[in-house]
Formats: sequence, structure tokens, C-alpha cells
Amino acid sequence: MQEYSTLSGLRFVTIGCVLLLAGCAGSSGFSWSNLSPFSWFGSSLKISAQGVGEIDGLTAMNKDAIEKGLDGKYRLRSGMETENGQLVTVFQAMDGDQLKIALFGQADGKVSRIEVLDEDIETVWGTKVGMPFSELYSRAFGACQNTVSESEKSAIVCVSPQSKHVSYLFTGNWNGPEGLVPSDDVLKNWKVERIIWKR
Repeated sequence: MQEYSTLSGLRFVTIGCVLLLAGCAGSSGFSWSNLSPFSWFGSSLKISAQGVGEIDGLTAMNKDAIEKGLDGKYRLRSGMETENGQLVTVFQAMDGDQLKIALFGQADGKVSRIEVLDEDIETVWGTKVGMPFSELYSRAFGACQNTVSESEKSAIVCVSPQSKHVSYLFTGNWNGPEGLVPSDDVLKNWKVERIIWKR
């Protein structure tokens, strides 16, 4: 009798777990990969066409919303800056004294741009900071244009093949004329300095 009762209880628990998982799978935002022990460690934040982590174009530019969207992984500091003659709200996500993510918001009070410098965060397509140009593009024509980098290096920005909302800022050494995009042969060893999402 005791054995039957134990088996019956075990069967009930097993069925309950299956139903619970099935219910989770049917809900939005559930991922079977989250059940993997490998997903319990490291960064769960991903960059996609929609945004970064839980932050998208509808996220309010306030500390609580940003902190929640980034899973509380960083220390936040905020400020204001002028961009193209407009006042822009800025949040910086810091790890110690290192800037890992910069978020920008305009007059509507929502996040409009996110710049990711954290090497531990990758796109849903597998791109991350530090990857060489040659792994992502065969040529710059049609995808890249010259830009300015905060570092001393020459820079170009290239639209992601997967989404117009995501771009990659590549930097490298080049002694050619200012304002021109270097040749593909020069660019092949340039590396992603930051990943940019725009609304």
C-alpha cells in the first residue's frame, strides 16, 4: 500500500511538472534554452532588432526601467549631452570604472539608441565586440560608411545584414585620406569596437 501511494504521488508530481513546463512554453518570453545549466552563468543579455536585453524603443529613460531591462548587472550613472543641437538624456552602465553600455533618449522620454561595448554581450546572430570585419562582411560597399570614433583609430560603421536597427562600429589603423572608406583588404582585420542599436 505504501509503495502504491509513493508511486501515485510521484506520478502526480511528474504530470504536474510537465503541465507547468507546457504552460511556460506557451507563454511569451519563455525559452527552453533557459533550462540549460549553461544559461545560468554569464550574461543573458542579447542584442536583437528589438533592442538590448529587455530594453526596446518603448522603454522609459529612467533608472528603474533601465536597471530592470539590464537585469541589474551594472552600476548606472546618468547625465545630459547635446547631440545635433538637441539635449539628450544619457545613461551609462558601468562595471567598476569601465563603460559597458551607453543608452540615449530624446524628447519623447524613451530609449532611442544603445551602444554596447561589453565583450560578453552578443547579438542573437552571434556577433560580439572584438570580431574582425572579415567574419561579418566580404566587402564594405553598400553596407558601410566612414564615421568618427571616440578612440584615436580610424572608424567605419556598417549596418547589420540581419537588421537595419543594428550597426557595427569597426576601428583599425589606416593612413589613407580622411573621409574615405578604406579598401576591403585593409578592413578585413579591423574589429568591432561597439554594437549600436537604434530605434
